[in-house]
Amino acid sequence: MSELISKHCVPCEGGVVPLTRDQSQQLMKQLHTDWRLSDDNKSIRRIFKFKNFYHTMSFVNAVAHVANKEDHHPDLEVGYGNCNIKYNTHAIDGLSENDFICAAKIDAL
Repeated sequence: MSELISKHCVPCEGGVVPLTRDQSQQLMKQLHTDWRLSDDNKSIRRIFKFKNFYHTMSFVNAVAHVANKEDHHPDLEVGYGNCNIKYNTHAIDGLSENDFICAAKIDAL
């Protein structure tokens, strides 16, 4: 289990330097291997597949619960049997540890 799961997001209103590519790559090692780091190091993304709409929406509701509890919200694209999740920290136009904390918590769902 990732140590990120035990952490909580810290509010970010800007003024914080985004993670470097090396820092992001180190944190990626604590996530499921299906997460992808963007080429520009500004976001991480994972596609989840489900057998039907009901299971997809159940997962989306669980993701919404994590997002609200951590006060850090992903971009979601939802279809009949899939959910694409993208995390980045909008206030700094890049990645923060918050993105990885939430991704790890989603991995645990």
